[in-house]
Amino acid sequence: MSSIALCPNDEAAMVRFLMDDNGDCLPPMQLNATSVNTEMFFDKAFNYNLMVTFISILQVLLLIQQRKHSNTQSGAVKVSSFTIGQQAVMDAYLCLLHLTAGITVEQLYNAFSTAAFFKFVIFSFCELRFFLHIWKANRPTNYIQSVEARRELSVLYIYFCGILLGGILITYEFPKFLPVITLVVHSYWIPQSATNVFRDPRKPLQPSYIIGMSVTRLVIPLYIFGCPRNFMHIKPDRSWCIYLVGFAGLQANILLLQHYLGCRFFIFLILMQMFPIKYNYHKRLDQDINRASDRVICMTAIDFTQHPDFCMVTPCEHVFHSHCLLKWMDIKMDCPTYRRRLPPV
Repeated sequence: MSSIALCPNDEAAMVRFLMDDNGDCLPPMQLNATSVNTEMFFDKAFNYNLMVTFISILQVLLLIQQRKHSNTQSGAVKVSSFTIGQQAVMDAYLCLLHLTAGITVEQLYNAFSTAAFFKFVIFSFCELRFFLHIWKANRPTNYIQSVEARRELSVLYIYFCGILLGGILITYEFPKFLPVITLVVHSYWIPQSATNVFRDPRKPLQPSYIIGMSVTRLVIPLYIFGCPRNFMHIKPDRSWCIYLVGFAGLQANILLLQHYLGCRFFIFLILMQMFPIKYNYHKRLDQDINRASDRVICMTAIDFTQHPDFCMVTPCEHVFHSHCLLKWMDIKMDCPTYRRRLPPV
């Protein structure tokens, strides 16, 4: 004898009673099945890919604007290579995830491959090139063409591939810690804040880049862990979403305050002794300085009777007009006379 009972919702439970050779009923066996609305699933997945494509285009525009701002050697030195490298790793992960999802679900291959392509463009053509530009700016010109520089670059690429592979293995072995791993990955502004404190540069990142990147990089994790009807059927965790937004917002606010109030605005006077002393370009001029030869920028005489801020003295004891040397340092961080490395202003 058998009987079938159907549930009123999408789920169906089938119960079948089996009989043995003696005619006795065996314990019932129950099967649960859930129906999936494929049309709604594909619509949600397509809308998700449109969202990813849109934010990817915004990120490309933000990176282009920031790259223009840091195009010179002095501008690139101000940016932390760890911040750009961590963002490149994030986009590389997203590229692999979307490409894998497109291969797994054939009907979504075109949509997911488009999102994977944009992420590939971001981390390969924008962020890795930006990372290489920062790496060159932090090293002497004659060192870049040497064999040691090529070996160092090879080691960096090996580290990059190793981090990608290690992150995939960790996520596969410990899927329960995915929210914690996501929080750690979204700490990409911390290296830039630390670089601002130690080097004390002038406005290394544009506010639009800080705000735009912080907002666009929160869209995907908030959709996955916050949307109750996401197409991946992941249970939402609103408390974790609040932690993520607060954590990312705190990092972005610190960078914005450093931009407007100074990179060391929150450091107390006692803790200031722990950091390197910033070089003072407006120190008192000594009589031993060779003042006659220090006009290689504008080729005009320097009036030493004016205010001390009118002139700037380099560590190699050369004097220049303040506005001339500042313009020079926006392009190159070398002394115009001796070509020695100059400290940040």
